[in-house]
Amino acid sequence: MTIYPLLDTISEPAQLRELDRKQLPQLAEELRNFLVESVSRTGGHLSSNLGTVELTIALHYVFDTPIDRLVWDVGHQTYAHKVLTGRRAGMAKLRTHGGVSGFPKRSESPYDTFGVGHSSTSISAALGMAMAAKLNGDERKTVAIIGDGAMSAGQAFEAMNNAGVADANMLVILNDNDMSISPPVGALNKYLARILSGSAFNAARRAGEKVLGVSPSLLEFANRVEEHVKGMLTPGTLFEELGFNYIGPIDGHDLDSLIPTLQNLQKLKGPQFLHVITRKGQGYKLAEADPVLYHGVSRFQPDVGIEDGKTGGKPTYTRIFGQWLCDMADAEPKLVAITPAMGEGSGMMEFAKRFPERYFDVGIAEQHAITFAAGLACEGMRPVVAIYSTFLQRGYDQLLHDVALQNLPVVFALDRGGLVGADGPTHHGSFDLSYLTCIPNMVVMTPGDEEECRKMLTTAFRFDGPCAVRYPRGIGPGVPTEKTLGELPLGKGEIRRRGKNVALLAFGSMLTPALQAADELNATVANMRFVKPIDRDLIAELAREHSLLISIEENVLIGGAGSEVARILDETSSQVHFTRMGLPDHFIDHGDQPRLLAEVGLDKAGIIRTAQTYQDKQ
Repeated sequence: MTIYPLLDTISEPAQLRELDRKQLPQLAEELRNFLVESVSRTGGHLSSNLGTVELTIALHYVFDTPIDRLVWDVGHQTYAHKVLTGRRAGMAKLRTHGGVSGFPKRSESPYDTFGVGHSSTSISAALGMAMAAKLNGDERKTVAIIGDGAMSAGQAFEAMNNAGVADANMLVILNDNDMSISPPVGALNKYLARILSGSAFNAARRAGEKVLGVSPSLLEFANRVEEHVKGMLTPGTLFEELGFNYIGPIDGHDLDSLIPTLQNLQKLKGPQFLHVITRKGQGYKLAEADPVLYHGVSRFQPDVGIEDGKTGGKPTYTRIFGQWLCDMADAEPKLVAITPAMGEGSGMMEFAKRFPERYFDVGIAEQHAITFAAGLACEGMRPVVAIYSTFLQRGYDQLLHDVALQNLPVVFALDRGGLVGADGPTHHGSFDLSYLTCIPNMVVMTPGDEEECRKMLTTAFRFDGPCAVRYPRGIGPGVPTEKTLGELPLGKGEIRRRGKNVALLAFGSMLTPALQAADELNATVANMRFVKPIDRDLIAELAREHSLLISIEENVLIGGAGSEVARILDETSSQVHFTRMGLPDHFIDHGDQPRLLAEVGLDKAGIIRTAQTYQDKQ
């Protein structure tokens, strides 16, 4: 067990502020060692949190938290913050049921000033808090800490544009580690290098040197002009133009630089912008060498690291999608793939390697990703947007107006549909079936196994309109996949098991527990496959032949697949008894998937219990 003599004395930031500044580097070392030891036991986000140790210490040392507000962007930066704000012991149950959340959470601590799981919200929230302080006559400070990857999202710039004219007393800190989750993409981080290394700039400089070389005084003047031009072209100019006082960049691991700078900025009025340079994985050599691998980790031995080897077992749905994407791209030259900064998580890296000219990582910009896909579709390309269910919510207007309204052939490969586990309510894909089925022109499919997922993706790709294939996180039941690109009949389900009295209408991931429960119930199981268009004929057949129908979905009940079944039964004036099973009308906390599903009754035992309860009532 590692000894932490300084860290042991810190249970709240007020104690941190009592330390001598000379002690802070030792505290940083202890805190970093604790994070490696702790996360190696629980799993979680590692490399990004190691990069913000000194910055977190400096912020709590300078600002009077929680009176002064720290607003963190995402949660990949906040483990050190959690440790220093009284949750060190709770880190032993990080991201487990009943334990500490992996993200800032207002109900968990007064130091978590704003709940967040998605990126690029910190500046907007901090501006709201700063304006509230101004209106209330409070002198407290407000600080937003945003990563460079999150700066690619439009909301960040919308907020900065507003902050510059609102004259709010706030500080925005850009934590620039040249990484988001994947390596960053987009113009911002390449802006200066592109301009100053461009042929036009350098050709002009060489010509000027040749002409002015005859006069040393003129050449010296030109060099000064060049440096001035370079200054005008730096990213700092952009933030200055938005109304911020830009400071930096400074070393985000140098406490002797960070603390005096923050102390100075603390005294300034109006919108301030501090650019700090950090390194993902700082202080842990393995994470420094491969920050993407160590971004989100399972349990590992710190002295050994994450062992690189074949995982074996069943392939995940994410991997099934990645394999299909490459196979379909081989057959269809018009296929293009788009991701909003989640290439690794969505299983697209083999495609990116084999088809780089058809792979588009647009950064953390879900709205742009969807309208970009719409533009590609307008010109005859066949875009596949690989996106997590929870992130598609951020581009809902674009999905509705730019894709569906124009009936464009865009495929949405929705990963992480349903409960995702440790990342909790901000990442659960609980709502997609509800928010997709109400949109005209949309086709919505939910695979019950791996081969069906592959066929649905092909069906969606060859359909001349917008389609979504929604699949869960993790592995399926283990059905082998074929290399062929087969399709499914549109809007048609199937009977997987014949029984009596009770019929279970299973959507997607609920097929496996429905089949398990049916063996004890002697129930019929229908693999519904399509939420929209739903199989009306199959529902009518099941209603005629059974006394009880139960729809089962890993989606909120309100507006979900079960609502569609109820609508069909109502329209046909069916007298069959019917009930729906799905996610309840409240946000579900973090925890492992099987336990969460059992708690809401979406497992074998829950299905049996529901069926028997309704049979007893008849």
